[in-house]
Order: sequence, then structure tokens, then C-alpha cells
Amino acid sequence: MPYALKIDRPLVLVGLMGAGKSTVGRRLAQRLNIPFVDSDEEIETAADCTIADYFELYGEPEFRALEKRVIERLLRQGPMVLATGGGAFINALTRERVLASSTAIWLNANLDVLVERTTRRGVRPLLDRGDPRETLRKLMDQRYPVYGKAHIIIDTSMDSMDSTVEKICNALNDNTGKILMTDTIPKTLRVDLGDRSYDIVVGQELLKRANTWIVPALTRPRAVIITDENVARLYLKDLVNNLRSADIRVDSITLPAGEQTKSFAQFEALSERLLEMKVERTTTLIALGGGVIGDLVGFTASTTLRGMPFIQVPTTLLSQVDSSVGGKTGINTRFGKNLVGAFYQPKLVLADTDVLTTLDRCQLLAGYAEVVKYGFIDDLDFFEWLESNAQGLLDGDMDKRQYAILTSCRAKARVVAEDERELGKRALLNLGHTFGHALEAETGYNSNLLHGEAVAIGMAMAFDISKQLGFCTAQDVERAISHMKQLGLPTDFSTLNTIGWTADVLLNHMSRDKKVEGGKRTLILPKGIGETFITSEVHTDDLWALLDRWLS
Repeated sequence: MPYALKIDRPLVLVGLMGAGKSTVGRRLAQRLNIPFVDSDEEIETAADCTIADYFELYGEPEFRALEKRVIERLLRQGPMVLATGGGAFINALTRERVLASSTAIWLNANLDVLVERTTRRGVRPLLDRGDPRETLRKLMDQRYPVYGKAHIIIDTSMDSMDSTVEKICNALNDNTGKILMTDTIPKTLRVDLGDRSYDIVVGQELLKRANTWIVPALTRPRAVIITDENVARLYLKDLVNNLRSADIRVDSITLPAGEQTKSFAQFEALSERLLEMKVERTTTLIALGGGVIGDLVGFTASTTLRGMPFIQVPTTLLSQVDSSVGGKTGINTRFGKNLVGAFYQPKLVLADTDVLTTLDRCQLLAGYAEVVKYGFIDDLDFFEWLESNAQGLLDGDMDKRQYAILTSCRAKARVVAEDERELGKRALLNLGHTFGHALEAETGYNSNLLHGEAVAIGMAMAFDISKQLGFCTAQDVERAISHMKQLGLPTDFSTLNTIGWTADVLLNHMSRDKKVEGGKRTLILPKGIGETFITSEVHTDDLWALLDRWLS
């Protein structure tokens, strides 16, 4: 029977092919007693040929132009359920029209579901070029941040069509604006590195069910959990009991909390403690904690017994979106941050978003600096999503947190797969870090300046010097810095005790950065929000002038 809900504008279903737009759309229209229209069918009528033939005859650009005209016409016809093609919402002008005159509903689905649905039915022009799974994965990377601009988001991966329709009706009836209906179903990303590939699992309540993912990743039923004093009080006992319930032999080691733990002394002590426990090369180390624990445990795993498997269980936002992914491990020295380390990939990353509820605002903001970094680097759409949703993310909206973490991890996983050892493109991920590491070194790596806070200031400095050198507009610099400042991130030196600091001292720290090559400092600079580049051509005089101005 029709749903008792007044619909006064079109409901536009967006999403990738295989998300269920046509099937769900027909059932939703019947439920709401309004017409159902499939934009692809309308396009074929207007073109007087099939979409596949139109692609073949005129190419994708001409098809998108026709699609835009047809959708604009349909939007003027009043209430209906309109199912659109996978690329329709990606067109900026079409998207603007849809968002202004309809309720946009993104039907989201994971990669396995999309592959299964699309390969069993119909002609899909975009999937006729190579491996359908790889094509869909690339489309997800490109389009999911844009789909995230929809008014309502519904996950269709695990639900029947009728359940999906019920979710949509409930969301429409809620009438609270942007509604995220992704549930607590964990989402999995794959870091594709051949025989060293691994999964990143993101979702709620993962630690309560940790053995579901950890046990299959173990080489032998033995593990050592390594954590710090703060995290141990919250999560160590439960994780130990969970793994022991699956007949895993589990030991644990608790280290001091703080950046000082990433040291030669702690590395030596941890290695010897493990050897004292008579670990074997098949014993898996589990890093339970933030970036400090993850980096130290990863480096220890890469060297002890010439290589042991390890798993990352990151417990801070920063570590979930950055340090736990990609295999960069290491420790600090008196000469600088992360100058001793190894590229060594984990067997699994398990990111439980529930643990973020124990973080204070400063820790969340420090992690958010690494989130917004991905928008600055090469994803303007993600940055625009963050402009609208960052406050909710920081305030505890679990769906927004999951989406931001997944998008960040997806971006990093893609770059790591292309450039695992940072010989080229991966260096872009260090936006703000050369400046930030210099600030951390000068403050002595203490809790007065968190890593994410240093990165935020470093990114502001990168935007500033890029503007001075004519690479970036003043408008983009203002927009980027204002966004961070409005949320509470530091974007200048006002929060630091800079007494005694000089431009020469900071330049010296920057000269010890890992990216220095041939005596030249390598910087990552923005050309604008969503576009960055790598350069070793910034003159020392320009850097000195920037640092001196920031210190004055």
C-alpha cells in the first residue's frame, strides 16, 4: 500500500551501476504512489538508439551532454522517482540542478556486490574495457566522494530491495536534512600490493569481534599485543579475551605513552622482550594504539628475526586515516623524526570507529588534519564534502566518521599501490610534513605540539609560500586556512613558545628531512585546493624569508 508521506519534488537515485537504482526505484515509486522514470530509457528514446550504440557513435562526452538535457527536462515534471545512470551525478551542472530541485538519494554498495550484480546482467559500456572489477574500483575512487554530496545515503550491500525501500521512506519521513543510513556494517578496502596485499576494515564494534578478522590473518595461533599505558586501560583486556576465546595464544607488552616511545631505547627493549618470550618468525605482533605504537611495532616486526607478521589496530583518528596504512614504519632520532625505519606492510588494518569516542577534541583535530590533507592533495570534491560535514564528524557522527576514514584510506591505498616506496607520487602525501616535522623537532617531540597540529601549521605554511611564489591564488589559501582555523586547528605559531627560535634553526631541521635529495629540500606545494606538486626548486632565501616572517 502507498506510504503516508507527502512527496512534493522528484526523488533522484544516484550511484554506480549495480547499486539497484532501477529495481529499488520501481518499488519505491509504487510504495509512494508516484511515477517511476528511468533516465537511461528516456535517453534512448531521445537518441532513437541504445546507450551502447550512442557511446559507440558519439563517445562519452556527447552522451553526458544528452544525459544532462534529458535529466533537466525530467526534473521539471514534478514528483517522481528518477533512476539515473552512474555518471549523471558526476556532471557538475547536472548535480547542481539535481541538488537544487530534488531530493538526491545515493544507493551505496561495496565492490563485491557491484561486481556480482553488474557481471550477471545487461550491457554496460564502461565495463567493456578491460577487467570489470578494476574498472568498478577506479569508478568508486573517483565517484564516491561526489555521490557523498547527496541529501540521503543508503547502503544497499546487505539489504533486500524491500528493506532498502523501507530505509529510504524512513529517511524521507525523518525530515532532518542530510541523513546517512550506512548502518554499522564494516566496510573493507583492499590495498593491492600483489602477494603483500591486505585489507583495511572500518566500522563500529570491531574490537568486540576482533577474532573474526584477526584469526584468518594469523600464520600460526600465537600473537603478541603491543600497546601503551593509556590504551591498555581501555581495550587490552577485552582484546586478549576475545582472541583467547578463539584458541589463540596471546601475550601482551605495555609501553609508555607518548612520542618519546618511538626511540632506539624502546626499540631495543621491545625487541629483546620479544626474544625473551621466545617468539617465532610466524608469531604475529598486534599494534594496538596510535601512530607511535603502530610505527614502533611495525619497525620492530620488520627487523626482529628478520621479519615477523604484524597487524595494525589503530586507536586514534590520525592513525586510522594515515600512519596505519601504507607500511611506513620507523622511530625518531635526535636528528629528526622517522629517520630510521623500513617499508613493511601489515597483514591487516582493523579500524574500529567506536574507539574514537574516548579521544579528546585536540586528538580528534590532530587526526582531522590528516583527513583534510587528502582533500588538499588531489580531491576537491572530498574537501567540499568536509566543508559541509567536518563539524558533524568531529562531534561524533559515526557514519560521517566512517565515510571520511574510508575515503582517506582509499586515497592512500591507491597512491601506495602505485608508489609503495615513495619514489614519486607518494611524496604528495607529505603535504605540510616538512615544515611540520621541523616544528616537532624544535619543540622536542612533546605533547605541547601533536603531530596533526604540526601538520596543520605546516600545510598553512605550504599554502602561504605557494601563494608567495605565484603557484596558488590568495582565495584558495584563505579558503584552506579558514577551514582549518574555524574547526580549531592551529594555523600559525601563536600556540607555540617560539622564544629563541630562528629561521636558521628551522631550516636546519628541514635539511634533515627524509625527502632531502642532492642537498635540496623537497617540498609538496599546492597549486590550489585539490592539486599539489613536488618541487626541489624553492630557493633557500624564499624559505628563510617565510620562516622569519612567521616567527616575527
